Amino acid sequence: MARSSLGPGLDGILVVAKPAGPTSHDVVGLIRRLAATKRVGHGGTLDPFATGVLPVFLGHGTRMVEYHLGDRKGYRATVCFGASSSTDDLEGELTPAGGAAPGRDAALEAMRRLTGTIWQRPPAFSAIKVAGRRAYAMARAGETVVLDEREVTIHELTLLAWDDADPDRPVAVIDVACSAGTYVRALARDLGVALGNAAYLGALSRTASGPFTLADATDLDLLRAAAAEGPSGLAPFLRPIDTGLEAFPTVVLNVDEVAAAARGQSVRPASGLPGAAEHYRLVDTAGSRVAIASGSAGRLAPDKVFVVPPAAAPVG
Repeated sequence: MARSSLGPGLDGILVVAKPAGPTSHDVVGLIRRLAATKRVGHGGTLDPFATGVLPVFLGHGTRMVEYHLGDRKGYRATVCFGASSSTDDLEGELTPAGGAAPGRDAALEAMRRLTGTIWQRPPAFSAIKVAGRRAYAMARAGETVVLDEREVTIHELTLLAWDDADPDRPVAVIDVACSAGTYVRALARDLGVALGNAAYLGALSRTASGPFTLADATDLDLLRAAAAEGPSGLAPFLRPIDTGLEAFPTVVLNVDEVAAAARGQSVRPASGLPGAAEHYRLVDTAGSRVAIASGSAGRLAPDKVFVVPPAAAPVG
């Protein structure tokens, strides 16, 4: 069996149910304190008013973040029609719309047109950098910010509820399945524009981030209580560092191949490759993690190694 290089400490993924209020950075800071480790990162920013799934990666789990950057996202959004917002959400300055308020059927048709691969202009109040400066900092300083459009994919838009008790300011609750990099605030804004009216995002909950779902997420209060006696209290909530990478084919290495991979050397597995893929999960004959590797021409080049080379293993 390969000897793990992870060593002591907490390594894995916490699926956190972020509440409204704290920033994603605040949540990472709290987990860093609870886990008593500096190596903590998250898998996609949520605005302070937003709630929902926030994957938090600990220890060697932080090395897996890059493989989740392109994960598909799921959201439940409340879209408020009849006004636009300077920030495209409830926290901005509202300006009443000039056009007639939309009806449910028209909204459904506009949602259909916004489904698929579309071009979207990110909100001016976003963390995108312009000439080295954050767009939101420029916008707060009163500067005009017009960001370039980017291509995103809206896989599904589902209307869950339509409330027109106030006929001039109807409210829709929609489920969104989209590609990474999609701004739901911008989607709400564009839905209003498509209807000849205006709209902003009134509430947002991320229901899924790749394989991590809200149903599996843990409240921060529960994590605080679990860690009250020490960081080890978080261990039962940790998922393996390669959770969500099941699409990477698994390759079993023999002893010599494990030793070579541990040294960062490319290997040509005697067992062959189980089809073409961008990345592979390498394991030893006992099923223990060895590395994540990229493949080319029948060879595997380790990108992330989780075992100690034999020569570097402690004696005794």
